[in-house]
Amino acid sequence: MKAALRQFIRFGWEQALSCLFPVVIFASLAVTQLIQIPWLPRYDLLLLICLAMQGWMVHSGLETRDEVKVITMFHLIGLALELFKVHMGSWSYPEEGYSKVFGVPLYSGFMYASVASYLCQAWRRLKVELIKWPPFSVVVPLAAMIYLNFFSHHYWIDARWWLSALVLLVFWRTWVTYEVGGTRYRMPLALSFVLIGLFIWIAENVATFFGAWEYPDQSVSWRIVHFGKVSSWLLLVIVSFLIVATLKLVKDRQAPVQLGIMG
Repeated sequence: MKAALRQFIRFGWEQALSCLFPVVIFASLAVTQLIQIPWLPRYDLLLLICLAMQGWMVHSGLETRDEVKVITMFHLIGLALELFKVHMGSWSYPEEGYSKVFGVPLYSGFMYASVASYLCQAWRRLKVELIKWPPFSVVVPLAAMIYLNFFSHHYWIDARWWLSALVLLVFWRTWVTYEVGGTRYRMPLALSFVLIGLFIWIAENVATFFGAWEYPDQSVSWRIVHFGKVSSWLLLVIVSFLIVATLKLVKDRQAPVQLGIMG
């Protein structure tokens, strides 16, 4: 029991370090709701905090330049989704800000980037490896279909449950292994998707409570985000993981080739 408890504490510590960027964002949401700067709107202050945090993580070595490239890509992907969803009325950012573009504050992209930051950090800290990963020719189109469904379901059918079933089919035999305190563990990849999606839904409730954004049914007073949103976050996590995993695997395959050329 003592050994299991030590491993659990080690795992929690590594997860906490991996979640540093998201934790800073949530802490900033709470602090900026209580403390306001008269000449600087809250959304703009949050953007400055996110930029400073990103710069510090690179300068301190907590994030590599390659990881920053991945995170930047997620920022742009998330911002594109935010612009569309706000336009469609799915949620809103009711406060004023100089850095708002078509009703979307630019800091919002960092909330998606923080998910990528967590995945990159956890991948490196826990020495993640994938077993029986499907071919890229299957993974890339699946990620694209999931992302496009966030847009297309406003005009056509919502295929999220079909896509979820397809994810289970594609990754049925895929496992993720990770290391804690020198001991390796493994779990089904689909289970890790569900767990991460559930924790992000919990974080979403915290974020909306502190006014990060606002759903239509929260305009009068805050209420718990509908549990059905877990499915949306689950699919977004899958897209995020597929992109990070694909880039990591491509880089790992290129490394031996580069070493061979140098030799």
